[in-house]
Amino acid sequence: MAYLLTGATGFIGSNLVPLLLERAGHRRGGATTLYLLVRESSLPRLEARIERWTAELPRAAHQLIEPVLGDLHEPMLGLDAETVARLRAAGIEHLFHLAAVYDMTAGEELNQLANVEGTHHALELADAVGAGVFHHVSSIAVAGGYRGTFTEEMFDVGQPLDHPYHRTKFEAERLVRDSARVPWRIYRPAIVVGDSRSGAAEKIDGPYYFLPLFKLAGKRLPEGLPLVAPELGRTNLVPVDYVAAALDHIAHEPGLDGQTFHLADPDGVAVIDVINTFASLAGAPSAAIAIDPGPLARPARELAHDLLALSAARALRRTLLERVGIPTEVADQVSLPARFDTTNARAALASTGIEPPPLASYAARLWEYWLAHLDPDLHGPRSTAAAVAGKTILITGASSGIGRATALLLARHGARVLIVARGSERLEQTRAEIAAGGGIAHVYTADLSDPESVDALVAHVQSEHPQIDVLINSAGRSIRRSVALSYDRFHDYERMVALNYLGTIRLTMGLLPRMRERHSGHVINVSSIGVQTNPPRFSAYVASKAALDAWTRVVSSECLAEGVHFTTVHMPLVRTPMIAPTRLYDRFPAISPEQAAELIAQAIRTRPKTVNTRLGTLGEVSYALSPTLVDRVLSAAYRLFPDSAAARGQREPGERASAAQALFAKLTGGVHW
Repeated sequence: MAYLLTGATGFIGSNLVPLLLERAGHRRGGATTLYLLVRESSLPRLEARIERWTAELPRAAHQLIEPVLGDLHEPMLGLDAETVARLRAAGIEHLFHLAAVYDMTAGEELNQLANVEGTHHALELADAVGAGVFHHVSSIAVAGGYRGTFTEEMFDVGQPLDHPYHRTKFEAERLVRDSARVPWRIYRPAIVVGDSRSGAAEKIDGPYYFLPLFKLAGKRLPEGLPLVAPELGRTNLVPVDYVAAALDHIAHEPGLDGQTFHLADPDGVAVIDVINTFASLAGAPSAAIAIDPGPLARPARELAHDLLALSAARALRRTLLERVGIPTEVADQVSLPARFDTTNARAALASTGIEPPPLASYAARLWEYWLAHLDPDLHGPRSTAAAVAGKTILITGASSGIGRATALLLARHGARVLIVARGSERLEQTRAEIAAGGGIAHVYTADLSDPESVDALVAHVQSEHPQIDVLINSAGRSIRRSVALSYDRFHDYERMVALNYLGTIRLTMGLLPRMRERHSGHVINVSSIGVQTNPPRFSAYVASKAALDAWTRVVSSECLAEGVHFTTVHMPLVRTPMIAPTRLYDRFPAISPEQAAELIAQAIRTRPKTVNTRLGTLGEVSYALSPTLVDRVLSAAYRLFPDSAAARGQREPGERASAAQALFAKLTGGVHW
């Protein structure tokens, strides 16, 4: 007997493989081999998984697994003719297709590539190797916005499919139904959470995004505080061990080809019950009363939908959710309109004892595991060392200010820092200070506004350090000058763009291919609060940083599948040499370079999409809601804060902020005026 699996190192796959190994150990007559598709760059991860899977099994179990180098995105999963022939000769009785994007925040292109094209390529291979059964792991997401009971026989019933994940899981399942040339079985798991016995989970996703809110409420609010909540509908959660066990059993039962199985809770669970369960575990208030609007429910929902459709409301909602770390895509899926019939699954699992346990019976284990392993608070300053120790981190603009402070901080916590700036003298001083503290630093000089210098830097760095784990684009130039004083200074705009945008992305693009090949990397761009608040007199600077922000948003979705992450830090006013020419800033509230470095360390630890200040977020929301009002406020600020003496080409040693200017700056702390 032989198995072929895609996605074996994923959440479900990692729980299914040990069951297949155990089954193989009890099998009599003939050897069993598990062929696991893996990219070459992911081999170390697979090898670590194999050690874990076989740790409690007989030593021979290790020999049952054979990695197969391939790629989900390539025809025939990237396998050459010789490998296909070898698999055909092995007699693949079961091909489990588990590989897919399980991320509600992923965009259309990534979902299409992994979920639809990946399934197409897996079906090609199944036909080529003559697989006995093609086991396709789909999702209850194919039901989309269907209202009512969705049965296992239902598929294309005109249901709304408003999310890329829903659409691509639907299209992938359609491919199996219409194109498979071998027998097939389809499995639709519900929302998969951690192991019901250990609580173990692998990443923050789905309902896990909400757990920090319960923890925060447990700290800030008395547990006995009575709360009233609206009726929030129902959802469907199942633990990963149930899904894996059900897959293993149903796959080996005879006579079930051509059927679909809902691996779901037949009753589901009320969202308010989920909230109260975890609120109780966190010591937070529970919603004692749930209000059902009754006959007003439908018009209320329709009104809410219309209000949320307004661009300003969408921006406000998105920003508020981001402030608490909840992607809007996840929040949109809290309540499921459909209930899922599980007749086929229950029949296939009859007398096995395999059934989804009630959430209340294992929620405490999920909570405890999250607290011990996934809680973002674990990534505080004390664990910066765990995040950066042994990693190679390239930092531009490292001779002073934010870049220098970041290099000192990360080196102190065990990172190997590659520090870059135009001149070597101050870089050598920074390197010497790092070395004196027992750290490791390497010095590289380059002018990032010069394309040839950037290319030379990339070649030099990669020849000596083939693996760059983190790139911190801290180098930048700022200028504070009104457009009225810039009519004959177009070169100011060209200089800003050359360094802040073009030089930065040229360096990033030089290092990006190797990161993508390794399926590992993190790019952190130091942007500005000015991109969010649009302060007057910074048109050259803000535009260059805004271009970098836009480029990053586009490219980050293209690199997500290869394990490369991007973070934009919208830095508030920092007291560095860059702001020294504007003497008004002497009395303005500003953070220190060391505080800025902590924000960057936070970005490394948690890899968020953005690191923002409250005022920066307020600026974004305010402009989305009322751009005209914001323009009036900014116009007043433009009149209150004149061009500096430096911007006018003059010297005024006595230039100081007035009391009114200082008060306004204090009220809008962190913004560049």
